[in-house]
Amino acid sequence: MILGTAGHVDHGKTALVKALTGVDTDRLEEERRRGLTIELGFAPLTLPDGREMGVVDVPGHEKFVPTMLSGCAGMDLVLLAIAADQGPMPQTREHLAILSLLGLQGGVIVLTRADLEWKPGVKDQVEALVKDTFLEGAPVIPTSAVTGKGLPELKRALANLAAAHTAPPSEGPFRLHVDRVFSVAGSGTVVTGTLTSGPLRRGDLVRVWPSGPTARVRALQCHGRQSEALFPGCRAAVNLAGVKRAQVSRGDTLAPPDSLTLTQRLDLSLTLLPQAPYSVKNNALLHLHHGGRALTCRCILLGRDRLEPGETCFAQLRLDTPLAALPGDRVVVRFFSPVVTVGGGVILDLDPPLRGRMDPARTARLADLLAGRIPPVEPTPAP
Repeated sequence: MILGTAGHVDHGKTALVKALTGVDTDRLEEERRRGLTIELGFAPLTLPDGREMGVVDVPGHEKFVPTMLSGCAGMDLVLLAIAADQGPMPQTREHLAILSLLGLQGGVIVLTRADLEWKPGVKDQVEALVKDTFLEGAPVIPTSAVTGKGLPELKRALANLAAAHTAPPSEGPFRLHVDRVFSVAGSGTVVTGTLTSGPLRRGDLVRVWPSGPTARVRALQCHGRQSEALFPGCRAAVNLAGVKRAQVSRGDTLAPPDSLTLTQRLDLSLTLLPQAPYSVKNNALLHLHHGGRALTCRCILLGRDRLEPGETCFAQLRLDTPLAALPGDRVVVRFFSPVVTVGGGVILDLDPPLRGRMDPARTARLADLLAGRIPPVEPTPAP
């Protein structure tokens, strides 16, 4: 099970993770010098009932939202950190909006720095922030990484959430969105990521999507422990035989050959956030985030010429580079300039027609796909 952090920069996410796990997830010298998380950090957390969670600590600065998004793939629960002495801030709101768009269902709200003087009315501000979101009614726990206040209560709350959480299915082809790549002397290329479907076994043949090289899984680890097989919801380190370090990048996906569709256009159900600062016009240029991958696209609206904040419609995204995906995958879109999160959606068709954007029969078919009245198109074998 994967627990992700979220929240504004300098609201104590990394310090809280260290207090919970004993691991300083800021591993870069620059991060420690600046006191600022730049890259994703990872740590194992053992809960009071013996369950183990993988913790993904994400950056909170607005410049690193793409990195934050790359760490969201496979999150089961979120730990939303809000400093008690400052209250909700811009990235608190953006991170919460992103997690809502990605379909997260549960988590806990932590008021960090509770040993300092609290901002007046902070609890009311937090309650207003999460109203009508998936975190409405979630536990709100004051904590201090300095004094240890609230840490036992937080661990118990996480254990309760983990016990109530429905485990992801273990059937179907494995898929892992790569968020880190490095080389190990004597072993070769190693990638890490969250296994979102599976299982993945030692000896499996994998393809690096979308670039195309194939490799054999030489070895598997979860939090430093060797394993013959890993299952959905775990942080995986995968040693790949037959692939060079330069052939894999963050944002790539490991999956079996012929299991995904490679496309440069897709139809989806697109929703703009109610608080989105801009509407989206037909043919607008957007940033698209899928798994750990970020690319740019043109947004062709179907059946209309403009999408306003809070509205939903069907659209086609025409991508600048190929994307490997499946119907049902969730995506986030950000305005091209200025770069702000405006919405997200669910992929419905990975081989749609180029023409007929005002055809009612086309949007009717997409509505049937969205409602599950007709089955999604099977993956098209990619070259």
